[in-house]
Amino acid sequence: MNTTANPKKALICGIGGQDGAYLTQLLLAKGYQVWGTSRDAQMSSFNNLRALGVKERVNLLSMAPTDFRSVLSALKRSDPDEVFFLAAQSSVGLSFDQPAETLESISSGTLNLLEAMRFLSKPIKFYHASSSECFGDLGQQAATEDTPFRPRSPYAVAKASAHWLVSNYREAYGLFACNGILFNHESPLRPERFVTQKIVYAAHRIARGSTERLALGRLDIVRDWGWAPEYVDAMWRMMQKDKSDDYIIATGEANSLQDFVAETFAVVGLNWKEHVDSDRALFRPTDISWSQGNPEKAARQLGWTATVRMRGMAARMMQQIKV
Repeated sequence: MNTTANPKKALICGIGGQDGAYLTQLLLAKGYQVWGTSRDAQMSSFNNLRALGVKERVNLLSMAPTDFRSVLSALKRSDPDEVFFLAAQSSVGLSFDQPAETLESISSGTLNLLEAMRFLSKPIKFYHASSSECFGDLGQQAATEDTPFRPRSPYAVAKASAHWLVSNYREAYGLFACNGILFNHESPLRPERFVTQKIVYAAHRIARGSTERLALGRLDIVRDWGWAPEYVDAMWRMMQKDKSDDYIIATGEANSLQDFVAETFAVVGLNWKEHVDSDRALFRPTDISWSQGNPEKAARQLGWTATVRMRGMAARMMQQIKV
């Protein structure tokens, strides 16, 4: 805990998203002064910050990650001790429709922040939101930090590029820069375009009398799902180390999307088979059949272990829908 007289300062790029909002809540509780960016802070609603009751406690800035001058200005104004880069395009599915924007926002945004930190020559710690998508299909094996990357989407290609930029700047310039390789993590703050939230809301509506049928893509894909509020704690822990490194953050448990659907519908007393269809039109051009992480390094070096698994996550997401 920091003293209020001289609090640590954090800059969260992409503060309006799921992870940004939960990280804000965590850092404020630890006594940080929190700054946050959005492309247009004047027009953004910051509904997730409002939902957690923390918007009025944050200093908000406009910043375009792809504009170096904008990035440098945000760093100078906030003068942070820690920078968390959580911004940029975040949807795997959307990346197939917007590959150029995805690559630019993720890769160029990461590069601009690293270059600005190097230019300022201040002891700023940098966290980059890497992704389990970088690994591609793991063939029923749990990934470790040494597992090779085989990205299978424009989003994953961009994240892999940004990941290696972070590693390069750490080695070449001695920056404190770490990659958090987070596997799927969900919460009620997820937009409904994400499949878990799409399932939760559909099950909720059907339980309340809707006659709709839920159309999904592949049901056999396997993912390692965790609870977002726990994952931001792992981000913070990485930044408290004396030396920066890369860490997989995951539960270590693998479940199919069908398992998640079944569990979610069971929470509201329904048999999913009576309400869900698999539609080939929703299949991605390429997809990952199996994604699972081995979080042993995070447990050993950060003291972090997930306590909420897929079934607990599904129940919490359903319970927190506002009636």
